[in-house]
Amino acid sequence: MHEEYMRQALALAQEAAAHGEVPVGCVIVREGQIVGRGRNRREEKQHTSSHAEMEAIRQANEVLGTWRLDDCTLYVTLEPCPMCAGAILNARIPRVYYGARDREMGACGGVLNLFMEDFPHPPALVGGVLAEDCRRVLTDFFRNLR
Repeated sequence: MHEEYMRQALALAQEAAAHGEVPVGCVIVREGQIVGRGRNRREEKQHTSSHAEMEAIRQANEVLGTWRLDDCTLYVTLEPCPMCAGAILNARIPRVYYGARDREMGACGGVLNLFMEDFPHPPALVGGVLAEDCRRVLTDFFRNLR
């Protein structure tokens, strides 16, 4: 089931790439239903915070009518950055699955792991879900830029 949700996130990543955005996609799931979808939109919106996770969290907040996402699971194609990891902590999301590791900006083990610090409500973290597919969409995007 985790792979199916990651495939949904990958479809959003590919949509981001088609719009000239770094291809990262995210879905948030509650009780088997996707309640939040997001893809990178930084170039489109010219907002620093328009990362896939932030977009998905905003949508889940609206759909569920609450800032607390403590019964949700987040799936994202690239390891969250510090900003997104902070939002995940603040939203109290209890489970995070990511695809590719980010050795430049990753805040879940790539550079550091914010979820291992002494914050309340740290999520369980699983990396490497469809990692090769997630890595490939990024590699292809950057190869085509050159």
